[in-house]
Amino acid sequence: MKGYMYILLCNDGSYYTGSTNDLERRMAEHFSGQGANHTKKHPPVKLLYYEEFQRIDDAFYREKQVQGWNRKKKEALINGQYEKLPELAKCYAQRDVASTSSVINETMPELVEGRAEKSK
Repeated sequence: MKGYMYILLCNDGSYYTGSTNDLERRMAEHFSGQGANHTKKHPPVKLLYYEEFQRIDDAFYREKQVQGWNRKKKEALINGQYEKLPELAKCYAQRDVASTSSVINETMPELVEGRAEKSK
């Protein structure tokens, strides 16, 4: 049975990510207020993106994967900017950011003989 993973834009600007085996029926449900709790509270404005799968369980797996993504990564997917996905997948600490080690060293306590003391 085929499956679909989809992303909706809601009226409050949020994204709703879902999966279904019948995309047309599910869109009708969401747009008529019969969909998920989120889309009942924040009605959808537009279907932004969808992927088709040969099996519904693959669509469900993809839904859960994309639900865990931040907004910028979802927007890269929606906009077809696939080259950005690996960089956006890195956690903040792994990204190329300016070093803040001098600030951290001045404010972080150091363990000295079993007790925390401020670094100098």
